[in-house]
Parts: sequence; C-alpha cells; structure tokens
Amino acid sequence: MIYFTSDTHFADPRVLRIDRRPFATVAEHDAALIRNWNSVVQEEDEIWHLGDFMSSSRGDCDQVLSMLAGCKHLIIGNNDTPQVISSPGWASVQHYAEILVEQHFLVLCHYPFRTWNKMGKRSINLHGHSHGRLKATPRQYDVGVDAQGLRPVSLGALLKRR
Repeated sequence: MIYFTSDTHFADPRVLRIDRRPFATVAEHDAALIRNWNSVVQEEDEIWHLGDFMSSSRGDCDQVLSMLAGCKHLIIGNNDTPQVISSPGWASVQHYAEILVEQHFLVLCHYPFRTWNKMGKRSINLHGHSHGRLKATPRQYDVGVDAQGLRPVSLGALLKRR
C-alpha cells in the first residue's frame, strides 16, 4: 500500500501554538504522531512525506525515522534542514515527484499548485504546507496531518472523501 503525509513537524514546539495541535508537550505530540503513523503504515508499505518532517535542531532525525514504519520518501519542504534531507532513513529525497498510483497520475510537492502537469488529463496534486487551511480545489488534496486527522492517508481514502 502507498500512503501520504506532510507537516508532521516532529520536535518542533511551534506547531503546538501555531497549529493548535491538541497536546500539552512536544513529547506527547511526537509520540501520538508516531503511534498514528504506525497504526496505519506497515513495514512493507511505501509512504511519501511531503515536507516539513521535523526540527532537526531539537531532535534526532535518524532516531525518529527509525521509529516509523514503511519505506519512506521525502519531498522537501520549506522547514526541512540539511540534516533532515541527508538522513539515510529516506529511500529517496526530492523537491517534486510524479508517480502513478492505482492508475492515477499524481503530482507531489510540498506546496499546493494552481496548475500542474497533466491537469487537463485528470492528474491529481497532493501537497502539504497549508496545514488544512487552504480551500480545496478539484483534484487537489492536502495530505498534511492537520487536514488528515494527524495520520497518513491513502489515495483511496482521499478520493472517497470528496
């Protein structure tokens, strides 16, 4: 199975305040997101993290990645530091990707687009960055944890919701 997520911001106390995530401490936040991730993603699954994985100045990226199930790909976000990007825990790292999932052409980027490749041919844009605050447009989905119940999501689940 293939899953998507974004904007986990592990080890970053700003998300408790700015995004009003329902946790008293960063440790509680991180433990809940790790638990949620692993309740959805199995070791044999693939997961695309669409940016803003963690604050490397306050946590150990390799350690967090080792606690998360699945084959992990990173689409670089604006808060991803060189330490996060260079971690050996990623199967791949890039700013942008186009992949085929369940016969759907997906355009993956941390940022939402107004237009994207093959848009006129029913391609789908998956993104993060907006923390669930951006008005949805057709065939565009925010896969960030704030928009997805603090857990990764499959393409099938996204398509069913609309």
